[in-house]
Amino acid sequence: MALRRYVKATAFQGPPYTNSIEFLSYIRDVVPEPYEYLIEDMFETVTLYDNRLENAVAIRMDDGRYQLGLTYQSHKLRADGEGAETEIDHADWIEIGAYGETELKEGAVEKPLYRQKHRLASGNGHIEIIVDERPTLAGIDPRNILIDRFPDDNMKKVAH
Repeated sequence: MALRRYVKATAFQGPPYTNSIEFLSYIRDVVPEPYEYLIEDMFETVTLYDNRLENAVAIRMDDGRYQLGLTYQSHKLRADGEGAETEIDHADWIEIGAYGETELKEGAVEKPLYRQKHRLASGNGHIEIIVDERPTLAGIDPRNILIDRFPDDNMKKVAH
């Protein structure tokens, strides 16, 4: 919708030509309030994350589902033009994922049991989710959507 409006307004435009600042004004018009911070993070600054899953423990419940407890760390950093990084507080929407194993002819592959965004605050945290099947792997930002210098620590095998 924003892109369509932007193109309609600026197509075949003569001088002065459009620019990214004008484009972002169209994006801002349609971004819901809880996600406004993403414009600054993704377009106006150099924003990095250090997300780390510390622990993942699943307990089988009486109804056969699993309660999965995840202990994590989440840090957000801004880099200036010289490369100096400063940690900033955040309460960002970050995806949490849990995966189970499914046997196929070619062998075991991971399949998502759970993939939803949670509003996570800076620092240490713990969340609990419920999944229908036995989880084998879990993570914070499991698909590495955010720029994270050390993405290998985002996922862990689930302890039972």
